[in-house]
Amino acid sequence: MLWATAYAGFGLVCALTGTPLFGSGGNMGSSASGWAVMAVGTLAALTCAAVSRLGLRPALRALLWTVCGLAGLAAFGLLMDVITLLFGQGVDSWAAAANRMLAAAGGLLLAATVRSGPRLPVAAAVPAPSAAPRPVRLAAWAGTAAFLPYSAMKQVWAFGGTFAGTSGAEMRAASERNGASGIWLTLESWGLDGTMLLAVLGVFLLWGLVRPWGQVFPRWTLFLRGRRVPRWLPLTPALIGAATLAPYGVLGLGYMALATMDVVTIRRGDFHSPDDALVVGWIGLAAFAVYGCALVVAARSYWLRTCRSPQSNGTA
Repeated sequence: MLWATAYAGFGLVCALTGTPLFGSGGNMGSSASGWAVMAVGTLAALTCAAVSRLGLRPALRALLWTVCGLAGLAAFGLLMDVITLLFGQGVDSWAAAANRMLAAAGGLLLAATVRSGPRLPVAAAVPAPSAAPRPVRLAAWAGTAAFLPYSAMKQVWAFGGTFAGTSGAEMRAASERNGASGIWLTLESWGLDGTMLLAVLGVFLLWGLVRPWGQVFPRWTLFLRGRRVPRWLPLTPALIGAATLAPYGVLGLGYMALATMDVVTIRRGDFHSPDDALVVGWIGLAAFAVYGCALVVAARSYWLRTCRSPQSNGTA
């Protein structure tokens, strides 16, 4: 309820000051978006107040899930903001970035409220570390393989080669022109691409969700070795990544298909022709789509495999 009140207040301030909260780049959307944020926060506050008074009745539970979904939609693009802050000069709009962070926090709090209820018995069984079922592991292999063409393309540019008619020097010049940070440019001078390194971390997270070692701290963690990994530690980045990359990649592939059939026109951006941009777009968006969907499958499997279950007392 505290979050909902703060979120509604944030939306009201943005609405009164005419600050847009949705969109990116030069298209930040309408300033009326603040009223939409205030409406979501107000609805969440009223629903939480009703839950605190009446309990988690089915209608209120459904309403909480609805508000949680709206908060999740408002948080879309948070991962892109994090990447921009790591490797760029700043986000397009600090108000929009703050809205995404607040919405993501609210989504987690609302989901936790929906999941709250009678506690399991104290003697709840902690499931032993286990691997995901074979179909989930196959999805993880698909998500890993999807990044191979993307990583190869990025490394060609990082080493100064040419791909899709664009050289590595031209890509570095475009990075400088677009406001890349010193960290990004330094990595490129060493022959390393920042997004490729993030892809490696993403693959590490993906396999941690499907293999037993993702549920127990390894030996090199010293005081933590042998202890169970808190479920929120891998699930939080997994859910943020899945909620961003899966829809971004899938919708992007749809747009690429329309552009390939000349139904829509694709901008050439930093490339020499729309056809070059199309080739790069297919490679990048295919990686995001397949990996994002694999992350959804792996996160769900991890959630189910790490749920505590009440121990049997020997009775039916």
